[in-house]
Amino acid sequence: MTNKLAALTLSTALVALAAPAFAQSQGDWTVGIGVGYLNPKSDNGTLAGQKAEIDSDTRPIFTAEYFIRDNLGIELLAATPFKHTVTLGGSTEAGTVKHLPPTLSLNYHFPTNSAWKPYVGAGLNYTFFFDEQSALGDLKIDDSFGVSLQAGLDYMVSDNGAIRLNVRWFDIDSDVKLNGTKIGKAEIDPYLVGVSYVHKF
Repeated sequence: MTNKLAALTLSTALVALAAPAFAQSQGDWTVGIGVGYLNPKSDNGTLAGQKAEIDSDTRPIFTAEYFIRDNLGIELLAATPFKHTVTLGGSTEAGTVKHLPPTLSLNYHFPTNSAWKPYVGAGLNYTFFFDEQSALGDLKIDDSFGVSLQAGLDYMVSDNGAIRLNVRWFDIDSDVKLNGTKIGKAEIDPYLVGVSYVHKF
């Protein structure tokens, strides 16, 4: 029994040593590049007395994270502009809008002895809306400031590289104006599903 236990312990240790390291240590930086699918929730509020619907979009996303402690990092999310179509009453296209979603998060990466590294994070999002276009008149959507939550999983492919899958939720609620008159509040609250390559420096 003692010999079997020793052999099992040795085998486990060898497997752990054979796995890529990708440890997140204080002072490390990681940079990620990938694609993100942004999907607003199904009920986006009422605008001009009609139910509003905001469609989804997919764009490149970028992250940079600095580890202030072992396994604890501050991360900035950036992206190229997402573009959405706003539909009223299920059939009337009210217009289109673009936005940028810079988000600052504090992430905790769970230490494991495998190639799989889960993490969770929370932070603040500032959503900047621009280039509003509408045949109905002068459309304006106010910028938004709210919380963001995320969970993700890294799979190590080398000592310094990992494939990342993560899901974020943003609290985005914005006043909407048409020709200077408020017509309601857009309740967007989207999920962002991302797939990225992350490299440690």
